[in-house]
Amino acid sequence: MRNFAKFVTRSYKWIFTFWIFLFGAMTYFAIQLPGLLAGDGFRVDGEHEQVMKIVSEDFGLPAESLFLVFEGKSDNEIQSALDRLDALDIVSETVSPLTEKAQYTNKLSYALLHFNEAPDNMPQAVEDIRETIHGESGITLTGGGAFEHDVNVASQRDLMTAEAIGLPIAIVVLLFAFGTVVASFVPLIVGIGTVVSSLGILALLGNTVDLSIFVLNIVPMLGLALSIDFALLFISRYREELKKRSTVESVIMTICTAGRSIIFSAICVFIGLGAMLLIKVDIFGNIALGGMIVVGMAVISSLTLLPAVLLMLGGRIHKGRLLKERGEDANGWRKFAHSVMKRPVTIAAAAFVLLAIAVIPVKNMELTIPQIDSLPDSFDTRLAFEKMEDEFGLGDESTVFLIAERDGSWKTTEGLTDMLTLQNQLTGDALVKNVSTIFTISGLDDVTQWEQTLRIPQMYDQLNPVLKNFTDSGNRLLIPVTLAADGSSNEAQDWVRDWSDKDTGFDLLLGGEPRFNQEIFDEIAGHIVYVLLIIIVSTFFILMFAFRSFIIPVKAILMNILGLSATFGILVYIFQYGHFGLNPGTVALIIPVIVFSLVFGLSMDYEVFLISRMQEEFAQSFDNDKSTVEGLATTSKVITSAALIMIVLTGAFAFTDVMPVKQIGVGIAIAVAIDATIIRLLLVPSLMKLFGKWNWWLPFGKGLYRSNNPKHYSNK
Repeated sequence: MRNFAKFVTRSYKWIFTFWIFLFGAMTYFAIQLPGLLAGDGFRVDGEHEQVMKIVSEDFGLPAESLFLVFEGKSDNEIQSALDRLDALDIVSETVSPLTEKAQYTNKLSYALLHFNEAPDNMPQAVEDIRETIHGESGITLTGGGAFEHDVNVASQRDLMTAEAIGLPIAIVVLLFAFGTVVASFVPLIVGIGTVVSSLGILALLGNTVDLSIFVLNIVPMLGLALSIDFALLFISRYREELKKRSTVESVIMTICTAGRSIIFSAICVFIGLGAMLLIKVDIFGNIALGGMIVVGMAVISSLTLLPAVLLMLGGRIHKGRLLKERGEDANGWRKFAHSVMKRPVTIAAAAFVLLAIAVIPVKNMELTIPQIDSLPDSFDTRLAFEKMEDEFGLGDESTVFLIAERDGSWKTTEGLTDMLTLQNQLTGDALVKNVSTIFTISGLDDVTQWEQTLRIPQMYDQLNPVLKNFTDSGNRLLIPVTLAADGSSNEAQDWVRDWSDKDTGFDLLLGGEPRFNQEIFDEIAGHIVYVLLIIIVSTFFILMFAFRSFIIPVKAILMNILGLSATFGILVYIFQYGHFGLNPGTVALIIPVIVFSLVFGLSMDYEVFLISRMQEEFAQSFDNDKSTVEGLATTSKVITSAALIMIVLTGAFAFTDVMPVKQIGVGIAIAVAIDATIIRLLLVPSLMKLFGKWNWWLPFGKGLYRSNNPKHYSNK
């Protein structure tokens, strides 16, 4: 590490120049990133996707559909709007409410806009359609493509909103932490350089990797908060070293100490992000990719750009002082640490009770896949869709596309008999509301009647197209099944699970919204245990290696789990129960995985920084109480400031519109707040006191405390 530090101090001008060129180049690419983002990332390479491709390519169902909702419009106004859309020549088929009465009421109607092939640029298609109907109240475009377009637009606006709220407050926190204008703005320079370069790299990857629209918020949120935190920890240690050493030696010593802590912290975050790759849902892969890039860039900028800036500034780091240095800060934290360690049992018990109370709502957590409710109800896209659902009862049912394969054609007498048998099995299911086959569409009740009617020339012309709609040229049969349950409900998901395993005598493939939801849920449920094990076990060994202790990693992991459980309970209280001005809703399915994976690593950032200082002191004094007090006294101001910045920059997303991003931001902010206060200020010193020198015990190898050494017998 020291050799690397010497290289940085010798080459700092070249390093700074390199970063200037990198920033310029990456800015060019980063600006292009929003146009490369598409979809919400909820995609699994599974049976649903396979079925939807089959029904589109082989059975002629549209690859993409949008809804055009008319409210309080006359028939002439509806027809006029549809005529203008036809002139665009981008819609393959329009199903008008004027001809399909199931889509028509006097109050509300909707047209279906079908695309046989999904447009290469769906956002542009959405904008073209909206431009055509622009200015007409009571006509709204909604549906999947329109929803994704609006979430993308809202995400870009949310990012600006969050930065406008978070950055000024972060500057104030930095001013209180450092007291000088110059020192306060250095972390911002590093943070902006980190985020812009990371977004530029993602833009370069965007042409080969499908990136979710949520990446646009999560990467800057994580990158800005983490890089500023790293810079804060680095500069604080650098300013301490400046009191004893030259500028160059101070930078070298800071890279060797704070730099080491930054690397260990980043590794913990990397593990959490990397573990998400086990879950084969695109959004987790996107966040893992974006997160690892931005964390990697945060480490690189903290160990190269930041030292280069500090060396170029030299003594000017103290310029622009607004607040006087307060030497009594550390003494105040020492008094606080002593007061906690005088009553370790009482304070630890109180902290555990507080966290346990916060955990209680977790038992009622309801997880759902974000859909139209990701947008705020101020968006016309959401309002129109919800009105359409309520008026036509679309939310009370869902469609499953069942593909059945048999040996031989379905068009023979034997095949038709098997088709009728499968139809009867489906209609006999209590959850099935409707089954569409050649028999239900034609009104013919049995195979004999179908074959006899098909022989009549006039009827053949009517029935043969029906047969082609449900059978392909091979051995596949399509049966659309309508379930009397919402596609996101447990009942609908259980139905597709049961029918996937059911022995019908045919090979069945299932698609549609229930299958889509079931595959997402099962993919997460099937891998979440492995994700948690990787994060927990890897973190344990990293901390054990870093601190040469068995007890400290165990405590850190257990406290993290308890703190995160409390976080999830508070999220349920806020978002699911509906408090602080929010309507009752659900928690996005991705939130527990993402918040756990991110925060488990982020909280280790503070753990590593705090325990590193305690370890340095204990290695010299072998006095556990003294090392605990000194570690807390010398790091608490920095950790508290770092936590405040993290809370501000992530919590600012509470004032944004896109619900999953809002929940992620609030979740991280709450988790960090719990970690920096209840855990870091109360539980850590209490438990350090209770475990005494056994905190530094290692059952094998060379721990700092070895019970066979008489020098270490005292349990202070």
